Amino acid sequence: MKKIVCILLIISCSLFIFSLPEHKTRVEANSQRTWTVDDDILNEEVDFHTIQEAINSDNVTENDTVFVYEGIYNENVVVNKSVMLIGENSESTVIDGGGIDTVISITVNNVIVTGFSIRNSGMAPYDSGVSVERSSGSEVRSNRITNNNDGVGLYYSSNNVISNNIISSNNLDGVGLYSSSSNVISGNTLSNNYDGIGSYSSNYNVVSSNILSNNYYGIYLAFYSYNNIIYHNNFDNLNQAWSDFTSVWESNGEGNYWVDYAGQDLDEDGIGDTPYAVNTRNRDSHPLMGRFSDFGVTLSGETYNISLICNSTVSDSRFEIGRETGNKMVLLNVTGEDGTVGFCRIGLPVKLMDYPLIVLVDAEEIVPTLLGVSNEEQVHLYFTYVHSSRTVTVISSKTLLLYNALFDEYVKLQGYFFDLNSTYVELLYDYDTLLGNYTQLRENYRTLNSSYQEYLAVYSEGAQNMRNLMYIFAAATAVFLATTVYLSKHERTGATEETKGLMEA
Repeated sequence: MKKIVCILLIISCSLFIFSLPEHKTRVEANSQRTWTVDDDILNEEVDFHTIQEAINSDNVTENDTVFVYEGIYNENVVVNKSVMLIGENSESTVIDGGGIDTVISITVNNVIVTGFSIRNSGMAPYDSGVSVERSSGSEVRSNRITNNNDGVGLYYSSNNVISNNIISSNNLDGVGLYSSSSNVISGNTLSNNYDGIGSYSSNYNVVSSNILSNNYYGIYLAFYSYNNIIYHNNFDNLNQAWSDFTSVWESNGEGNYWVDYAGQDLDEDGIGDTPYAVNTRNRDSHPLMGRFSDFGVTLSGETYNISLICNSTVSDSRFEIGRETGNKMVLLNVTGEDGTVGFCRIGLPVKLMDYPLIVLVDAEEIVPTLLGVSNEEQVHLYFTYVHSSRTVTVISSKTLLLYNALFDEYVKLQGYFFDLNSTYVELLYDYDTLLGNYTQLRENYRTLNSSYQEYLAVYSEGAQNMRNLMYIFAAATAVFLATTVYLSKHERTGATEETKGLMEA
């Protein structure tokens, strides 16, 4: 009995132990929290008063969010936990390094830093506004990063994203890649740095949709940096680019905008007809004739990207849906030197702009060119206009879709009517043929009937003659018979009398 009790006790304890990991996981999942930081020490409603204090706290765990209110935080922050570090406002939530070391150091995977003004690192080698060290899966986005040695430095790091930051007036690189590969650098404005982007022994990085202006070098690829993919960037620098090994300078038939490109666009598609030579080893085969820009649209839970290549100054790009019509619209304000010719090459997702397209410049409809690179996923339009301050509207018209559907039905009905009319004409032709045949038959009938009447008359006359002959023949026969009878009778009478005479004799 004791043995049975012991066994049951052991089983119960085992089940309890096995249930502990599941219970612990549930608690950790539910324990993800948002922690607040305010530099105002009089604010007792927040959790912490310095960023580093929050990160160092044992209460702050993996995947938590540290939300930092507006203020100036004179710190050098080391992020050694996989947390999301969010500033309230990228202009007024300031982390100031005080001219020493790196302002924010990311030393683990899966960290997000967004919404800060990050400034005043030290000027020693490897000091940066943000350094990403041996990290993967981290993001530095939507920050203002200024007056540092490097703006953002990636060291032995891969699969990170540096996006939509303003990175300016840094001593060396706006973004520096040091033995770091397969990262994405996209949508940043990099200006007044020595190099907008510097790459050192780094490969297979994607550099796209950045504005690189007023740097000594727009992009500088050195020490065996190769096979990087660079496209949709706008280059306007003292020196545009340099590379010691070969990289790719285009994607899907679209390259980069180079302010010093001297080629032409005779086929009018927004892409230069001749390549742009970066150096002897690198060239952009599809240089853009205007600056590249893009913006995202979220609709019904899906995000779509609209791209634009334009030689006008474009402002206030937006997407709208007409309340009454249901039309989807892209609106652009474009300006340029009066009297010159402006152009736009616009890429529209087919799933977003799924109705027939109309292009208006101000209130005037123009007919765009549908470019051959259009496919089932994206349509590319090219159109021109005379510069001044204009409003371009691209309308995906639901009304036009309905009109086209009705027009298609009308065309089908016209086709049916044409076929019916053709059949009627054929029947009419056949009727005319039949009528002609009927008329000919009637004429033949008349001729035949006339011949028949003549034949009938001749036949009647012949029949009458035949009857007369028959009558004559009958009469002659009767006379013949009567004569024969008479003669026979007369002969018999004479013979009788002769015999009688002989007998009497």
